[in-house]
Amino acid sequence: MSSTIIETPKSGPTNVPALGPERPVAWPKRTTRALANGMQIVLVETHWVPKIAAELFFRSGNAVVAARAPGLAEITASVVRTGTANRDSQTIEEHLRRMGADLGVSAGADTSAISISGLAESADGLLAMIADLARNAAFPANEFERVRRQKLEDLRIERTTPAFIAAERLRHVLFGAHPYAIVAPSEAQVESYRREQLQEYYAAHYVPSDALLVIVGDFNTPAMLDLIEKTFGEWSAPSPAKPANPAPPAFHGRRVHFVHLPGSVQTDVLVGNRAITRLDPDWYRLGLANSIYGGAFNSRLVMNIREQKGYTYSPRSGVSALREYGYFTVHAAVRNDVVAATLTEIFYEMDRMRSLPVGEAELGDARNYMTGVFSLGVATQEGMIGQLSTVYLNRLADDYLETYRERIRALTSDDVLAAARRNFDSANAQMVIVGDREQVGDQAALFGEVKQYDAQGNEL
Repeated sequence: MSSTIIETPKSGPTNVPALGPERPVAWPKRTTRALANGMQIVLVETHWVPKIAAELFFRSGNAVVAARAPGLAEITASVVRTGTANRDSQTIEEHLRRMGADLGVSAGADTSAISISGLAESADGLLAMIADLARNAAFPANEFERVRRQKLEDLRIERTTPAFIAAERLRHVLFGAHPYAIVAPSEAQVESYRREQLQEYYAAHYVPSDALLVIVGDFNTPAMLDLIEKTFGEWSAPSPAKPANPAPPAFHGRRVHFVHLPGSVQTDVLVGNRAITRLDPDWYRLGLANSIYGGAFNSRLVMNIREQKGYTYSPRSGVSALREYGYFTVHAAVRNDVVAATLTEIFYEMDRMRSLPVGEAELGDARNYMTGVFSLGVATQEGMIGQLSTVYLNRLADDYLETYRERIRALTSDDVLAAARRNFDSANAQMVIVGDREQVGDQAALFGEVKQYDAQGNEL
């Protein structure tokens, strides 16, 4: 009787092929103009697909009214979409279907925006739609009530979501009396809002002198400039007032901010400190340092507390750049029994970044990751608008996009070390822990003085 020998399959090749050369990005021609009313125009003519995408930004958002009406800019944007003096909600939807178009509105801390994309042959209609919403929003009473009810429901859900609660508390801690401290209104505040407040915000802040229009797509640039002048040239309104904001607090030592969420089966850990904005020369260096620390899937933080320790599925770090200030955060949702261990590893990796130079292999991988992600980010019309708006809303250098990859590739281990020492403020980091006090309170107390809150933000 013969026997059959079954060989165990060998593992894959040990010699991984080297990465090919990075492909150059062919930047399409960019045209910038300013209308007489102050509206800034950025056009990028491309012919990849027979579509155009446009977004109209206003340099005012939730922060400008946070002291008296938190979240008002966001609610205003939602209602702007629902009707104008010329079109009700149903008519808007019919016009969008006819043009093969998608319409969106948004508002953040520093900006509000109206976006639209559709077939290139409908360029006149697409711009007319944006202009109508920006100039003639009607704020129908029934739509205002619908949006307000939806916001109340969203808030009730958010107040049970540990990640939201942690992020809200950290912003309060890092920014104090500055408007950036306020992430969302309370239910009582939303209940108190009236339609007239939205109209007042709209009249004051949806104005051409504070506006940036970015259009990318299949069009003829001179013809598009003529169309923009025809559509927006006669629009006029006073420039909005820009209130002076109080400075955020200074920190001396670590502190724990514990949000008690009874019965939590896991704990959200969020560590942070204030950092720089995009205008700082260190921005590129900080981006690379963050990528190595916890901003990429193969980062040190992920390899440590996910792959080696198994404490959490998706730890991450990030740098958020608002107009006046930036901030650095580290987040992990972990089992209740490893809260202290997780914080220990977060600070261990942070201090290692601040103490020891990064090796060339790790540095090269991070540079490749950052330049690759950037290239993907400009591969669509919407992605290109996002990158261009970053440049012009933040008033960055005109060649910021064209030189970004070159600048990242030129960074060294010393650059990463310097950025980490300046922006990963381990000694004064603020920790927010959202979980059950009975189960993890003792672990939290190991890392600094503890202040306690409920899910609504009330100090206990």
